[in-house]
Amino acid sequence: MPTHTLHPETWVDRYSDYLYNYTIVRVNDHIVAQDLISETFLAGLKSKKNFKGNASERTWLIAILKRKIIDHYRKKNSKKGQAEVHISYTDDDMEGDWLEERVQDPYDKTAEDELENNELGLAILECLDTLDERHATIFKMKTIDNFDTEAICNEYNITPSNLWVIIHRARKAMANCLEKNWL
Repeated sequence: MPTHTLHPETWVDRYSDYLYNYTIVRVNDHIVAQDLISETFLAGLKSKKNFKGNASERTWLIAILKRKIIDHYRKKNSKKGQAEVHISYTDDDMEGDWLEERVQDPYDKTAEDELENNELGLAILECLDTLDERHATIFKMKTIDNFDTEAICNEYNITPSNLWVIIHRARKAMANCLEKNWL
């Protein structure tokens, strides 16, 4: 039975500071943080009919904000390795601007890059072997194979919170292992 209701007219006053503090430590950019919070409020307004009342307003808004932050980094990382070349030109009969987007060539790798990638891959596999078998499988499903959270939770009969705890612990263990064995 739903126990919470939405009051969008109070969101800015009640939650903007909390959402800002949550966001700024994750994006470290004042303007991006403000934009993400605005997008969160807008998305909340657009999807308020989907609010079931099982969570508080703040929890629901944080869930939306988390997705916005993830989308921000996905978009940012999809542009990684790109650069723009902007040239203004003037000829006898023409004048204008030329813009070319150059993307880093993924095939422009040296033998050293290949060797380093192979070594890293082997180190990752060795570190995965040090994890609890169930945690390693869940970690691989989520981070390598990009399985949906709901699918993993259903398969292993765990909550999304449990999943993220497992992922967090596995990441920490992997980072420690790689730091000792690869760096």
